[in-house]
Amino acid sequence: MVLEVCVESVDAAQAAAAGGADRLELCSALSEGGITPSVGLLRAVRRSAGVKMFPIIRPRGGDFTYSEAEQALMLEDIAMARAEGADGVVLGVLTADGHVDVAAMRTLIAAARPMEVTFHRAFDVAVHLEQALEDVIATGAERLLTSGGAADACQGAARLAQLQRQAAGRIVIMAGGGLRAHNVRAQVQATGVREVHASLSQWEASSATLGNPAVQISARAGDHVRRVVDVQAVRAFRAILDESGPETPVR
Repeated sequence: MVLEVCVESVDAAQAAAAGGADRLELCSALSEGGITPSVGLLRAVRRSAGVKMFPIIRPRGGDFTYSEAEQALMLEDIAMARAEGADGVVLGVLTADGHVDVAAMRTLIAAARPMEVTFHRAFDVAVHLEQALEDVIATGAERLLTSGGAADACQGAARLAQLQRQAAGRIVIMAGGGLRAHNVRAQVQATGVREVHASLSQWEASSATLGNPAVQISARAGDHVRRVVDVQAVRAFRAILDESGPETPVR
């Protein structure tokens, strides 16, 4: 079983690695769903974490339909990720009508080689997931991160199992969204997936004293808390994975 942990800081990356993560999805601004991390963050995580690192390549928050200028920026960020020693990249592009943009993805994936490519949860907001899966496979991506088109992977378990059967080994289906130690065993057994994605994070109050707490710079989370990865939660999750597996073959 492969465990990928989503992180947005050096401390989070180190905690995830110490807890037993096999791979890191490295993002900035998880409050926006994740955007491309800085070069400095890539370098620091590469030096200190010691596990595979897949930065997300996403130029902004919001939807997943990108202009020509934004796609050009994604190409530059892919080149940056390769130069900084990334093992893979995570990305996803949809057309304005909600389909996988196969042409754009093929261009980005060709630029990413020899790195691996994961198509991220943009998939879950695409129309016709069964056709979307065939389109993702056609792009050449090695892996698809999905909750089965649901709010989280537990609610999408039945669809995840269906997608796993449809994929038939042509692409890795990685379950993600709302997974914790208490529910991942059932998820693995219900769907047959062999890779899972989790954040395993929590909000931690700041120990800093703010001179003017009436002013809030960060609109979503506020300036008094930050997101941290709980190393004990990662270890507990890892232990469950190590003793779990599909009870029956996926047919």
